[in-house]
Amino acid sequence: MMENPVQAMDTAHFERILLARKDEIERRLKKIDTDLGTLKSADSAERATEAENDEVLEEFGQVGEEELRAIDAALDRITKGQYGQCVTCGEPISIERLKAVPHTPFCKDCAASH
Repeated sequence: MMENPVQAMDTAHFERILLARKDEIERRLKKIDTDLGTLKSADSAERATEAENDEVLEEFGQVGEEELRAIDAALDRITKGQYGQCVTCGEPISIERLKAVPHTPFCKDCAASH
C-alpha cells in the first residue's frame, strides 16, 4: 500500500476545518429545532404554509445530521491515523478531493461506485 499523502501533511488543518463545520451545523440544527418548536398560526392557510416550511426544515435537519455523522467519522479516522485513506479500497484520497469534501471516506473511484 502506498504512503498516505495526507499523513505526510498536517492533518490538523483538516481537523480544524471539520470541527468548524461541525460547530456550524450544530448551531443550524439548534435553530431548526427552535423554529420547529414555535407556536403555529391559528389561520388555516398560514398553517398549511408553516407545515410545508416545517417539512423543509426537517429535511435540512436530516441532511445536517448525516453530515455530522460523516464529520465525526472523519475526525475518528484522524485520531486513528487513517484520515485520507479510502475506507473501501485503502488507497489515498486526493488532497483536492479532501479540500472539496473534507469528510469524505472515499477516493474518487470508490465514490463513483456508491
